[in-house]
Amino acid sequence: MDNNDVLGHLLKIESEAAALVDDAQAEADKRVAEAEKKNRAAYDERHRAENDRLESEFQKSKELTRQQYREDLEAYKQKISSVSVDAERFSVLLDKFVREET
Repeated sequence: MDNNDVLGHLLKIESEAAALVDDAQAEADKRVAEAEKKNRAAYDERHRAENDRLESEFQKSKELTRQQYREDLEAYKQKISSVSVDAERFSVLLDKFVREET
């Protein structure tokens, strides 16, 4: 084998090695892309499920708060409707208050 043959052989081996590296890189890129796609789908599913759960809890809490508000408002209305108004006493108290301020 002369030098040209040796150099040709080495270039051929280098070319084959570069092709192997390129193939390996392409396969790695493909696997990474597939893993990213799979992980993204799993993340999206978990995110959707958690979002649905939180939305459901929020709606329940909101309805309970509305119901409690209605009950409290009704209780307050009943309480103030049962209080008698003493207009004469209120008028005297108001006059006294106004005189103290002036």
